[in-house]
Amino acid sequence: MEVRVLKYFLAVANEESILRASQKLHLSQPTLSRQLMDLEDSLDKKLFVRSSKGITLTDEGMLLRQRAEEIVDLIDKTENEIRSDSENISGDVYIGAGETEAVRYLARAAREIQAENPDIHYHLFSGNAENVMERLDKGLIDFGLLLDANDTVKYDSVLLPASDRFGVLMRKDSPLADRTMVTFKDLKGYPLIISAQMHYDRAEEKTIKRLMASLDVVATYNLVYNASIFVEEGFGYAIAFDNLIKTSGDSPLCFVPLEAQRDIQPYLVWKKDKVFSKAAELFLNKMKETFGE
Repeated sequence: MEVRVLKYFLAVANEESILRASQKLHLSQPTLSRQLMDLEDSLDKKLFVRSSKGITLTDEGMLLRQRAEEIVDLIDKTENEIRSDSENISGDVYIGAGETEAVRYLARAAREIQAENPDIHYHLFSGNAENVMERLDKGLIDFGLLLDANDTVKYDSVLLPASDRFGVLMRKDSPLADRTMVTFKDLKGYPLIISAQMHYDRAEEKTIKRLMASLDVVATYNLVYNASIFVEEGFGYAIAFDNLIKTSGDSPLCFVPLEAQRDIQPYLVWKKDKVFSKAAELFLNKMKETFGE
């Protein structure tokens, strides 16, 4: 399976039209059609459903699209790293992270590096821990920002001097807004919007799952900004990390911490024995210099 053919496949999948894809690729329509037919024959699977309205992917086609995007991204990343100038450091740094205030430390390091190395570019991927680790393991990103990282077999890490804590994002006119802290029991009877990235360790897991089962969970989210809009509109109360949504000044929202929640530590992690590009190595050295091994 050639990379060139995978790029053809992705162009058709994205354009949903062989004609538009052929124009974008500067290929004749018959040539592109033949390449796709050969790809389907080699895999012995139908990848497209063709109709008068356009082209859609089969289940096998959707799987190939996901894998092809990963393969093409990795090849492009590798080519850029190899071609980078040996004297002037340039290139790309790929970072995966969930929503956490600790991203600020990465931004500060990138800003300081950028002052002397303006040709380095940064690519941020947002996702939960599982998504980030999957991309780390596949080599699609250089670094991951994880909470309470404990996999010392696969990853090396730097502990960042920050901590995250769950609490409840609510309207300032809420009956609970004047509390200094709330418990899960206090939340009974209130509609809750729960983070898909809620983190708890094994010791807490049974207790929290039992408590959550007795609560009225009306929605889940993976982007806290979107959840905050639902809170503003009076839909419910969002369990989230602090410092991600503005709650001061004229904001209609406030944040009340959850009682008896331990602080969650953020770590910058990377695969052991990974060979970094010059740009990624410079970023890592900056983080180690600032925060220690």
